[in-house]
Parts: sequence; structure tokens; C-alpha cells
Amino acid sequence: MTDILMPALSPTMEEGVLAKWHVKVGDVVSAGDVIAEIETDKATMEVEAVDEGEVLEILVAEGAEGVKVNTPIARLKDEGGATAPKAAPKPEEGKPELKPSSEASSDNKPAPAGHESGDAVATPEGVKSAEQALTPQGGSPAASPKPQGERVFASPLARRLAAQAGLDLQSIKGTGPHGRIVKRDVEGAGQGSGASAADQKTSAPAAAEPRKVQTLAQMGIPDGSYDLIPLDGMRKAIARRMVDSVNAVPHFPLTIDVEIDALLAARARVNALLEKSGVKVSVNDFVIKAAAMALKAVPEANASYSPEGIALHHNADVAMAVAIEGGLITPIIRKAETKTLSQIATESKDLAKRARERKLKPEEFQGGTFSVSNLGMFGIKQFASIINEPQGAIMSVGAGEQRPVVRDGQLAVATVMTVTVTCDHRVVDGATGARFLQAFKPLIEDPVTMLA
Repeated sequence: MTDILMPALSPTMEEGVLAKWHVKVGDVVSAGDVIAEIETDKATMEVEAVDEGEVLEILVAEGAEGVKVNTPIARLKDEGGATAPKAAPKPEEGKPELKPSSEASSDNKPAPAGHESGDAVATPEGVKSAEQALTPQGGSPAASPKPQGERVFASPLARRLAAQAGLDLQSIKGTGPHGRIVKRDVEGAGQGSGASAADQKTSAPAAAEPRKVQTLAQMGIPDGSYDLIPLDGMRKAIARRMVDSVNAVPHFPLTIDVEIDALLAARARVNALLEKSGVKVSVNDFVIKAAAMALKAVPEANASYSPEGIALHHNADVAMAVAIEGGLITPIIRKAETKTLSQIATESKDLAKRARERKLKPEEFQGGTFSVSNLGMFGIKQFASIINEPQGAIMSVGAGEQRPVVRDGQLAVATVMTVTVTCDHRVVDGATGARFLQAFKPLIEDPVTMLA
């Protein structure tokens, strides 16, 4: 018997809603069969089985909310019909631990990668790795004992520090990307091994007390004077990630005005040419293309901060902010610098449509290198966005409007758009951000250069 677990379908997911079952007790499923739909903080995704067998038991009812990640949601009976106890008995003290016989299955199938127990793990469509399915908030695989001889993922610096301190990397939990052991993990283990708990308690700085939030009634707003909308998973995730970003990332904005009369004229001509194909290019498509080309021209701006160093990305994977019911999501135009305006327009329209339907796959909204947020359609003149970690910058685009400009000492009128880039100062300093905007501005003001 194997358990199907509630998968982590996004880095921020802690719990989800089991929206719909596609199987019932007695059904026989194979690897790849869609068994359920899970509503996460970002999307509603189909979940596939990674093992095969008969559905023995449905543990979580359809429509159940707040189902924690890694909670068993169903059980399968293996092909041989053998069942295993729900919980392995603890070995008696002084006696060697015996592995349950159920670990050796009749078909000798290996355990899914990233799940050492061999239990069946549900994965979203397009994500076949159980390691990804079991990734909790923060992106690191769930901690589990490392069997003797298993490869340990650690940075070179962490390995050197561990060797100097005489520490066994097998016993250290990694907090880096994908559970990798980094410098801070080794330093923390060294402190723990060299001092008593009492010493650590006295020497360690006092942890900051969590902020105490008063109720509305305590702040003078009486009960019954408002309608309370409970926070769903998406809104909780947005709140958590934005607070973390503001508190942990040193933000600073850079603002520039760009004239877009030539862009608007070029857009009209491009759309006239594309009319027969049904493709319509937006101003935002031009912005995404120009941002991607500017990132390639100034690769230092296409970067992410990590404890191990600054990652300079090979491609401009531009995430675009899409407002959906209950929140915001950022689907990604991969390798935007290599795509034509019509390709970007087609892809962005499709991604936005499926984002509003909450049908995006995890790989379609995770892992961008730069973000674009456009509120110009709402008449917003200028704003600054919060960085979406681990990206090093985000661009905020305001509305194009008629403004007076000075050309050759003469007053004129032009359509001007204000653009603000918010930078992570750990990655992108002022000069780098300014060079990026210097590369971006002429592409927008003379869009023919993007088409060359």
C-alpha cells in the first residue's frame, strides 16, 4: 500500500484545496493518469499519479480546504494486492531496526526521485519530478536523513569549512537552493557542536518578537461596521512574499521618461500587417521585447542574489504581472530576447488567459529573471513595484500621456511614458540600473531598432 501525498505545487504553497477528484475507490490508475485537481495559492492544477495500483481509500474529501502539503490524500493498493501497515512500528531499545518487508515491492520499482520512502507522490501536469512535488516553501526539498554513501550537495566553500571544522556534511541540513549546504549551514552546525545549549542561549542575540497586530475593534473600528473577506491561499502567499521582500531586500528606484509617439506609429503598422493572422501587438509587448534586449545589452542587470554569489542569467526570462481574481500572478515569457513581437503578443495573450483561469503550470510562472508590471491601462502615471525575489529588478510602466517637452530649445508636445525600475542593491547598483535604462530608452523611442 502506498500513500498519495498532497504535493507542493509552488514554492510558496503550504496548503491547498482539493478541488476535484478524477478517481474513486476501486479505480486502477497508472503513472501519468490525472487523479485530482488541486487549487493552490497561484493556480488550479491537474495532478498526476506517479505510481500505479488500485485506489484503496480516499482520505480527503472533494472540496476540502486547508489540506497541508505532504498530508496523505489517498491510498493505493499495489499490483500484487499486498498492503502495508499504516505506520511502521518503532524498534525496541537495544534491538536493531528492521526494515518493513513492504519496502521491497513485487515489481522492484525504484522509489520516485526525491522521496526516499517510495510512497506514491502526486505531481502537477508538466512536473514529473517528485523532488519538485515535495519542495516546501522556500524552494528547498523537505529534510530527510541522508543514507550512507548518498551524494551530498554542498558549495565548495561549505565543503572546505566543514573539513576544517571536522564536521560531517551528511549530518548538516542544507538551506540553500534545492537543499544545498551553504556557508551559513556549516557555521551554524559548528556553533551547535562547540557550545552547550545553555551557552548558545546566553550568547545568541534575542530573537525579535513578532509584530503584534491589533484587531480592528482594538483600533476603534466596531464589529458589524464592515464585511470581512477571509484570506485565501493566494492572498496569504502574496502578503508573506511581499513582506519578506521589503524586509530583506534593499530596494531603490530609478525613474526615466520615454517618448512613445514613434512606438505607437510602429504598433499601428505592425498590427495592420498582422491583421490577417489575428495577432494584435500591445504597447506592453513592445516593452517586454525592449526590456529583454536591454537586459542582454547590460547582462549585469539580468541577475539574482544568492548567498553563494550573484547569478548572471543566460536568457531574459521576463515575467509579466497579470491581475487575477483574488491576487496577482506573473507568467513568464522565456527567452524573450529571441522572440518576435508577434510571438511575444501571442504567448502573452495565452499566458494571461490561462492565468485568469488558474490553469498555468508551475514552470510557466516560476523562475523568471526580471518582471514588468504595467498599470498604464488604468491611467496610473507613475509607481514603483516591490521586487519579486530572487529577481534583481522589476520595471513599473505608467500611462502614456501628452506632455510638453523641449526639443532644440523649442517647446513641443509628445506622448510620454514614465518607467520606474526598482533594483535590489545587492545585485544591481545605481550605475548598472542607469545603464539598463539607457539601453531601454532608445529601443522604445526608436522601435525599428527592435525589428532589425
